[in-house]
Amino acid sequence: MNTTNPSAARTLRDPRWSALLARDPAADGRFVYSVRTTGVYCRPVCPARRPRPENVDFHASALDAERAGFRPCRRCRPERRSPARERAAKVAALCRFIESAERPPDLEELARRAAWSRWHLQRTFKAITGLSPRAYAEAQRAGRLRRELARGAPVTDALYAAGYGSSGRFYAQADASLGMSAGSYRKGGAGRAIRFAVGQCSLGAILVAQSERGICAILLGDDPEALLRDLQERFHAAELIGADAGFEELVARVVGFVEAPRLGLDLPLDIRGTAFQMRVWEVLRRIPPGTTLDYAEVAELVGAPRAVRAVAGACAANALAVAIPCHRVVRRDGGLGGYRWGVERKRALLERERE
Repeated sequence: MNTTNPSAARTLRDPRWSALLARDPAADGRFVYSVRTTGVYCRPVCPARRPRPENVDFHASALDAERAGFRPCRRCRPERRSPARERAAKVAALCRFIESAERPPDLEELARRAAWSRWHLQRTFKAITGLSPRAYAEAQRAGRLRRELARGAPVTDALYAAGYGSSGRFYAQADASLGMSAGSYRKGGAGRAIRFAVGQCSLGAILVAQSERGICAILLGDDPEALLRDLQERFHAAELIGADAGFEELVARVVGFVEAPRLGLDLPLDIRGTAFQMRVWEVLRRIPPGTTLDYAEVAELVGAPRAVRAVAGACAANALAVAIPCHRVVRRDGGLGGYRWGVERKRALLERERE
């Protein structure tokens, strides 16, 4: 293997090369590769003999490979829709069905619509969305409730508009759905205590906040006052409590994680968003340090391949910097794209993960 060849070196640096070598099933449908010496392009899971890296080019789609003058492999048939994309399309259709249903459909009904067994449905749905069908339905229903409460609707009216047939059943699950009582949520978190502290790291100012459920915000920026205003807007009616000495130790752990993301953060997180945002964030948390996906690839994994803009919106809405690694999502051409806390911080995070 000639690693001094510029083409080989470029291929070896590309995270798609390792997926090709491993014939990673998760990579099927995310890209194809072509071999210049044969004029053929393949799926990353193709059983053909592995090519030399200096002869390989990667393409976002079969159409891109054919536009570059390559023909499809006869073994892996990369021009056909991949099984992974077929499954993602089915799951996306099930998600739309769940979102439009007045009441959460049961597993049997969803299995009939997909023409899958209940076991296969449960396993595939969770692998693609990060949630079970029941959890997805609950997240969708809780999202409707949040919107109704945010509009100022009475709690009882909001419950029934969101599809809760029984107020008693909802109140038993209110903490899991909203992180607080419905009345407190409607009042912007009134009566809820949020501990926070502002510190410094190599990326600038950092604000860490914690609710009773876990870390609810990791904010980065240049101006500590701006970070505090951001926190106040998020929890405008909650009681914000400046950190004590014990909390400073927790902040130090978070700062250590930001400085070295590969170490991981072994702390509970308080993550809340819409059903779609939760699906996106779950996909982001599965991206390994040192690798990236583009927005279209994330949309595919979420099961909504046309929702590229919505994926970008979910990344922008993320309040847990690095813990939910939206910095690992880039443009299709490899450009960094946007980043809520500044493109230079995004570049720095990616560079330190690749070291």
